[in-house]
Amino acid sequence: MSSTKGGGLPPRSGAARGRTTGASGGAGGAAGGNGAAGGAGGSGGRRPANAGGRKKSGAKRFWTILVILLILAVIGIGIYVGMIYQKSKAIGTAGEPVRPADTQPIAMALLGTDFRQETNTNLTDVVMVVAMNPKTDTATVVSLPRDGRFELDGYKVRKVNAYYPKFLSDEKKGGDSAKDEMKKMLGKYFGVSIDYATVVNFNTVKDVVDAVGGVEVNVDQNMCYKTEADGTDIDLQKGLQTLDGKQALGFVRYRHTTNTLTMSGKDLCAGNKTPESSDLDRNKRQQELIASILEKLKSFNAVTKAGSLIDAVAKNMDTDLENKQVMNLVRTYWDIPKENITYKQVTGPWSRKTGFVDMKKDELEAAKQALQDELAGRHQPTTPAAP
Repeated sequence: MSSTKGGGLPPRSGAARGRTTGASGGAGGAAGGNGAAGGAGGSGGRRPANAGGRKKSGAKRFWTILVILLILAVIGIGIYVGMIYQKSKAIGTAGEPVRPADTQPIAMALLGTDFRQETNTNLTDVVMVVAMNPKTDTATVVSLPRDGRFELDGYKVRKVNAYYPKFLSDEKKGGDSAKDEMKKMLGKYFGVSIDYATVVNFNTVKDVVDAVGGVEVNVDQNMCYKTEADGTDIDLQKGLQTLDGKQALGFVRYRHTTNTLTMSGKDLCAGNKTPESSDLDRNKRQQELIASILEKLKSFNAVTKAGSLIDAVAKNMDTDLENKQVMNLVRTYWDIPKENITYKQVTGPWSRKTGFVDMKKDELEAAKQALQDELAGRHQPTTPAAP
């Protein structure tokens, strides 16, 4: 049984990065208000790891790495284990990819929703488009503010986060797939062809952390936010500690202490009022959690735990990626250098009167161009692929 150092992660495909080899490779939001919330080709070669808008800025990097690196890497952990390989089929659909991701560039819409059983909502707190190119070993991630004023011919003006739930409602009434509608709309908006859409929810964070047995983080301040409205219960003390999934989710979501009372008039954080958090504070927490999860994965026991990781991802993700395309992505991108991922965040001033973020035109145009350049192979990598 083949494996690589670091818990069984597979070698990258020799077909990736636009090079040909004779060897065959293996398979690679915030709490606030009232709860709204690839190694080198060949045998086991792995490349060294050379090493505005309103509120949501930190979530972009968080969801991107969580979805692209974590979710796809998780599948790769068990690629050589028969049982795990079968479980990985739970993610993705049947059929053959039209554009294999290990040889051709693709684009995907990534949507992070606030769906939880307690709220039963599907607002997309995170809306991103990711373009990936195996020939240049690069990726570009564009994010839109959830409250961004979205204007496009043929569509009613709404906040960015309101389109997916509208399309989902239409789908349930017999309309087209909500994911297809999002791909079509965002593709027209950015001037690119979007191949896939993946939707994840808050529970992905909680279940993945629990699946790896918790993560160690340094909680930067005391945090208390409790509400009966959606069952949110964040109660953390400052200091280095191991968090379970529920605590980790609270750690990255915390914005401010509870300012509302229960139905009986009780303040659940009475005597434990904690400081507010800035966007920068939440950005740092989200990045720390990502680093802790990825560090845990390096020593992760594929045989005993990979199945639970795949289960955690599968039950919280809805995607139209084919099973084989998922494996292509694993082979190609599971250890893409972070320096080769470009982030383009579209921001703008938020209007208290309208509730909209008026997205900056120069940032939007730069984002469009960056996606188009990525798919055309014009994004030059900071860390070149291994020969």
